[in-house]
Amino acid sequence: MPDTDRAREPEDLTPLFLARANAGDVDGLVALYAPDAVLAVGEVVARGHEEIRRFYEGLLRKRSHFPAVDPLPVIRSGPLALTMARSARGTLSVEVARQGDDGTWVWTIDQLKVAPDGA
Repeated sequence: MPDTDRAREPEDLTPLFLARANAGDVDGLVALYAPDAVLAVGEVVARGHEEIRRFYEGLLRKRSHFPAVDPLPVIRSGPLALTMARSARGTLSVEVARQGDDGTWVWTIDQLKVAPDGA
């Protein structure tokens, strides 16, 4: 887990997400996303920081614990990266991350809960 509040590598995003979600830190969760990010749960549910904030406020009202996930290897191409994690139930989260001018990483596209066949 990174020792800062910003993702210095794309691999830092998932541990930061889990720590912030389990702490109920909506502002911290929103900060993991680019201002123009898209969040989907099957279909798009939030575009941009305002909608992402509302999504996580609602989610955290319903759920207070987010279990550890198995992060899969990050695939990088310059300032872009594909991050993925598998839950204990076998569902995947798949995200596109972008490196900013300051060298830190944020998610620009987040697809939660992709269920592979049989999961």
